[in-house]
Amino acid sequence: MGTPRPQRKAWRPRYVGTVCALDLTVGLISASVALGLRFGLQATDSYNRGHLWLTISLPFAWLAALTLNRAYETRYLFVGNDEYARVVRSGLALTTTLAVAALAFDFPLARGYVIIAMPLMVVAGVAVRYLVRQRLHRSWARGDRLHRVILVGHQHAVGEMARRLRRERYHGLGVVGACLPYDQVTSGGRPAGASLPPVLGTFEDVATAVGRVAADTVVVLSCPEIAGAALRRLGWQLERDDVDLIVASTLVDVAGDRTTIRPVDGLPMLHVEHPRLKGGRRFVKAVFDRVSALLLLLLATPLLVVIALLVRLEPGAGGPTIFRQERVGRNGRLFVIYKFRTMYTDAEERLAELRHRNEHDGELFKIRDDPRVTRVGHRLRRFSLDELPQLVNVVKGDMSLVGPRPPLAREVANYPPDMRRRLVVKPGLTGLWQVSGRSDLSWEESIRLDLSYVENWSLAMDLTILLRTVGAVVRSSGAY
Repeated sequence: MGTPRPQRKAWRPRYVGTVCALDLTVGLISASVALGLRFGLQATDSYNRGHLWLTISLPFAWLAALTLNRAYETRYLFVGNDEYARVVRSGLALTTTLAVAALAFDFPLARGYVIIAMPLMVVAGVAVRYLVRQRLHRSWARGDRLHRVILVGHQHAVGEMARRLRRERYHGLGVVGACLPYDQVTSGGRPAGASLPPVLGTFEDVATAVGRVAADTVVVLSCPEIAGAALRRLGWQLERDDVDLIVASTLVDVAGDRTTIRPVDGLPMLHVEHPRLKGGRRFVKAVFDRVSALLLLLLATPLLVVIALLVRLEPGAGGPTIFRQERVGRNGRLFVIYKFRTMYTDAEERLAELRHRNEHDGELFKIRDDPRVTRVGHRLRRFSLDELPQLVNVVKGDMSLVGPRPPLAREVANYPPDMRRRLVVKPGLTGLWQVSGRSDLSWEESIRLDLSYVENWSLAMDLTILLRTVGAVVRSSGAY
């Protein structure tokens, strides 16, 4: 038996309590900084005493705004961007409330005070929550404080979900067992030849299995046997022990912000919006890409010059400084990609003799300690510095800062129909594939991530991936 359930779930209220205390501290510090910068030593004068009381009250108003925006509900904490969006909305709501209250009560609210306090409060609030979440994710990576999960479904679906959850620990779900249809449960308790978690019984045994392994979460995968009334009865059984029930959608890699529950005559209908591939947001993305890439190019000019000299002067390497290669862009349009050259000039001729050493499945060719890579090239690849010239591709409009990996024409020629979906957007300098492991990913997983990006793109996702890219580059994860 595992640890009693109340102790297992005790970390959740402690986590929420820590976030509340940090939000209160952020509110107090932000308001105090704004008071000091705006009024200085005159902050305690009788004329400014109102702002002194406002500074004392603002942290509690900030806590109230976050509570009203449901920023402390566990469904929005731990993973995803919704928590950060709610912090931003709380800041906007509190700013509006301050302005209306000042107007209604004829309070001489200093604009400089608000301009300093509110942006600082929002930015610091998001940053603090990010740091607390990263600490939690590190504990999840060690196997601590994981939700104990039982998977319910058919053998193939359970095996696939268990494999993905074992690989991706950032969600905090640790699989402790599974319940399968009766005909898939063998006398040994495990389907023959299947790499699955321990089988705890059939669909009729879910409630018993929860108590046996002290699970706190049940994930029901898509299967006709558990739907409608059966799912409702299972929910009633789990409710008694305060066990979370999660129903996995059959909509593969479609994010929650594209789905809406619409009740029709008492029936919950799931409305799925089309991905945002056109319109004003795409225009904003294009402008953001080009302006950001141009600024990065200007800032990185000294570094680019140093790298170019190192590549050019490497003994015995020869060849041009910039490597040019034809890649496939949006809607199948060909373009020339730019990189710093990291290989010897005879790299393509030596490819055939190294094919048998390929460590990657699918269409990609990757091996560690590739003998075709130069000494300088190894260092450039480790920190992805060889890809900096692709900023020129972003400025030209061939690529985006964030998007799917830019494929070769021979890779696209072997794509199955579903995989061509990744060509409806521009390829990216970075993407989900890079921040999730790059060369350490299987071909199937890298394609899944690219398709997930296409289906769920948003500006917030782009910014998150850009921030995660910095960490991935520093750690050199999957870079070789």
